[in-house]
Amino acid sequence: MDPISKYLTRDIKLSSYEDKLFKSDLIFEDHMLIWFISGETKIIQADAVFHFKEGDIFLIPRNVLATVINYPKNGQPHKTVVMHLSTERLKKFYEKIEIDSKIKPSQKIYSFKNHPLLESCLASVIPYFDMEGAFPENIASLKITEAISILRAIDSDVDSVLANFDEPGKIDLVDFMQRHFMFNMPMEKLGYLTGRSLSTFNRDFKKHFKATPQKWLTEKRLELAYYQLVEKKKKPTEVYLEVGFEDLSHFSFAFKKKYGVSPARVPTHFS
Repeated sequence: MDPISKYLTRDIKLSSYEDKLFKSDLIFEDHMLIWFISGETKIIQADAVFHFKEGDIFLIPRNVLATVINYPKNGQPHKTVVMHLSTERLKKFYEKIEIDSKIKPSQKIYSFKNHPLLESCLASVIPYFDMEGAFPENIASLKITEAISILRAIDSDVDSVLANFDEPGKIDLVDFMQRHFMFNMPMEKLGYLTGRSLSTFNRDFKKHFKATPQKWLTEKRLELAYYQLVEKKKKPTEVYLEVGFEDLSHFSFAFKKKYGVSPARVPTHFS
């Protein structure tokens, strides 16, 4: 079953998912403020792994690659309130606010566990989802502005995320790919995040890695899976999503083709 989303406006939604899990590799075009009503989420970034559950509130910056795995929990669906904090809205918000020029841009996930101000703000929109007819845009705008103001009151460092309107510049391709190979993204997106057009990305990739992106990505993901299975003693069902495969049977086929043994037999085969 696909996630069910109810929208107050394009920037405020109530999302619910009732199946065993829902996994996606994402890069958000807007900053996302998310409040958990029920369920659990695991967010995997290049350098960190986060676990969020009922009552947690967190902010995911835009243009950050992440694998998001959502789980129902204790018979309850995975249910969240989500606010999109768009660049357009934030530019208007910060027009008359002076920001410390020394603050360095940050792409970390901010966690605000059970914070009463944020929880009250986000909980206040829930009754509106049962309204008939269009929700007034001016009221939605007030609620989002309230949320932004609360974020700044809680943590002044959040300005380094919300007031950063730069687009990705050209960066070291090898370092980026070595840190982000487990994320399933269109090549156009990977090019954008490294400051390249698709044609330049493909050309630079072949120059540095002597292989096509897809072949190199598959090899790297299988190597990581092997490490997780042998060294970390994880199960194939725990590994395949985290290393970048979408389907367990496809993962098992590719793994056996490379290593000559199914991932389920790796711990005993190489012990």
